[in-house]
Amino acid sequence: MTDPAKPLYMIGVVADMLNVHPQTLRFYEKKGLLRPSRTEGRTRMYSQEDVEQLGRLIRLTRDLGVNLAGVEIILRMRRRMLDMQKQIEDLLTYVRADGEGGVEAERASQPRPGEAIVRAARGQLQSIDLF
Repeated sequence: MTDPAKPLYMIGVVADMLNVHPQTLRFYEKKGLLRPSRTEGRTRMYSQEDVEQLGRLIRLTRDLGVNLAGVEIILRMRRRMLDMQKQIEDLLTYVRADGEGGVEAERASQPRPGEAIVRAARGQLQSIDLF
């Protein structure tokens, strides 16, 4: 499978794929809604991610009637949500790995039955499940 961030398409191909004029793509770039990579000769090259982003942008403007300022806000919020989702997934992976790897060491350091660090009445203690 190819890298979705790898530049593959020239502006004319992308314009045909999305049924828009190449000048529209240049305008979106000028407004900062998209940043295609460039060759040494300064030719715009669009990746599959860029094409998907443009597809979202066009759906928002054509189908939903969102203006470009609104599109910019929506796309920025989407990027932030994806970043937060990645952070949550990384945190869950870390917590699960720490929970599995640290269980044996934690058990070894816990007091044996009958021993206690802090005295408490037996009826006051309850087991809890964190995850």
